Order: sequence, then structure tokens, then C-alpha cells
Amino acid sequence: MIKNIVFDLGGVIITLGQDEAIRRFEALGLADAHERLDAYTQSGIFGDLERGDIDAETFRVELGRLVGHEVTYDQCRHAWLGYCRELPQRNLDCLRRLRSEGYRLLLLSNTNPYMMSWALSPEFDGQGHSIRDYMDALYMSYEQRVLKPDPFFFSKMLMAEHIAPAETLFIDDGPRNVAAASQMGIRTYCPENGSDWTKEIWNKIND
Repeated sequence: MIKNIVFDLGGVIITLGQDEAIRRFEALGLADAHERLDAYTQSGIFGDLERGDIDAETFRVELGRLVGHEVTYDQCRHAWLGYCRELPQRNLDCLRRLRSEGYRLLLLSNTNPYMMSWALSPEFDGQGHSIRDYMDALYMSYEQRVLKPDPFFFSKMLMAEHIAPAETLFIDDGPRNVAAASQMGIRTYCPENGSDWTKEIWNKIND
């Protein structure tokens, strides 16, 4: 029986807008942004930031070196938030219903301090609530120092929560991430980025 539901942020809770993020980084002067940015796992300084190997300030400085001029924190944040195309109200309503029915909700996401400066703020849902108001615990890659699909990321969450894989459903739009979780015995669901998963999730819970 499913007792715990683990959500990815980008592509599940929010609809990803990778093209807009690329456009914003290109506008800062990063000509090869389309090669450096990925919908699931970043590389270079982008991966270093999401893995927690560098902090937001070091990223800002290093990005400035790449583009040949200084960039501000706000410019970096604006570029990263290009990934956030939409936060559907139906998703938030579903999260609240799941918690009200007793499910433990967890976030497990490859993300970074710039994205989370928004998600952890009252700006998140536009109604004065942060993502913490919808989740019981958050597992962010830059804090855990590991990126999906590394199995260690899932192991850390399972051990910290003291939960069983068979009682846990993981929802992620990345096939590689879902495959890694499945190999550990976690139940999985892989909706497409931006699709409406709020009805199908009940079938997944009750399978």
C-alpha cells in the first residue's frame, strides 16, 4: 500500500520551459546555452551548482567569466526561472488533497538555490505559500550533494525518512530517473512534462 509520494519539481509540479531558460541565458551572452542546459541533468557549472559543488555566488562569478562580463544575482535568478513555464492550480489542489488523505508528500529534485529562492518563498503559489506548505520534507540535489538518477539520492531519502520502497510512489518526467527509482523497488509514474497527472495518480496509488 502506498503511504509516501515523492515528487519531482520541474516537469511535474511545475511545467518546464527549457526553451525560455535557454533564451534568457543566451540574452546574458551565453551563446552555447542550448548545449549547456538540459531538462533533467545539468553539466559544467550548471551541474556543479545543482550538485552543490559550488554555491550561487560562485556560479554568478563563473557565469560572468563565460560570458565576458559581470552578471548580477538577479540576472542569474531571472535566467534560471525561465525554466518555470507554469504552476497549474490543479497540481496544488491535488497536493493538498493527498496530504489531507494522509499521504506523506516529499520533494526530490535536481534543482539549485536560484530556483528554490522562488519555490521556498511566498511567491511560489501566488497566494503567499511556499512549496514547504505543500510538502512534508524536501530533498534538493544541491543540499544532498547528489543528482538524479544516482541511486544514492534515492537511498538517502529512504534512509532519512525510514520508509519502505514498496510503500513509496515516485513521480518524475525523466525516464532515466524513474528507471533508477524502479530498480530500487520504488513504485514509479512518469508523466510527460506539463501533462495533467492529477487524475491518473489515484490509479497509480491504488494499483
